[in-house]
Amino acid sequence: MAEPLVFLTGLMCDARVFGAQLLEVSADRAVTVAPTSMGERVEQIASDLLDQLPHRFALAGHSMGGIIAMELYSRAPDRVARLCLISTDSLADTPQIAAAREPLIVGAQSGRLDEVMREALPPDVLAPGPNRAGILELVHAMSARQGPDVFVRQMRALQRRPDQQATLRKISVPTLVLCGAQDMLTPVKRHVFMSELIPTATLRVLDEAGHFPTLEAPGAVTEALRDWLTIPH
Repeated sequence: MAEPLVFLTGLMCDARVFGAQLLEVSADRAVTVAPTSMGERVEQIASDLLDQLPHRFALAGHSMGGIIAMELYSRAPDRVARLCLISTDSLADTPQIAAAREPLIVGAQSGRLDEVMREALPPDVLAPGPNRAGILELVHAMSARQGPDVFVRQMRALQRRPDQQATLRKISVPTLVLCGAQDMLTPVKRHVFMSELIPTATLRVLDEAGHFPTLEAPGAVTEALRDWLTIPH
């Protein structure tokens, strides 16, 4: 029996960020999209999710969802059957990056969430091409639906997140590290770094994608997920 697959969404995203993959993968296994917006610390979010998730599951996280996925593995390695980290980062915020989040938090709290998100996710976080504008509008629509309170909680969680390098070295399940070649937010070199720390990692870099490969190259991501889901334990 195929283990259920749990998707974890990134900053200010909802299930639409995995829309194409949900449609395909749910044909032959149970699929869940779990919330990543319910706490101000990554550790708290992960702990709460473990109370809700199946006993054993495959886990795929995009961006902030990947950060939470690493924490989930750290806390319950026996429950994670396989792991996929997409457009994410295993390192903690530097003091400079944490400080740079403060004006964004203030902006969101003062009613300027749309402006803040357009500053945090400018067009060049996506690969150039005819679909860029439409994907960016979807990203901002997801953000508007989440609202400023979620933005503040997620920013606080990112500021305080733990470094996960030690976690990566202990991973013993089939692991896919997936990114877009044109990702300016979490560059390819960060994913190479993660894949070299993980003993069981496969690295896939998609030339035609930036920070949102699930939307920019949906077919290629689905194919990579299918390959990952069939790797024997």
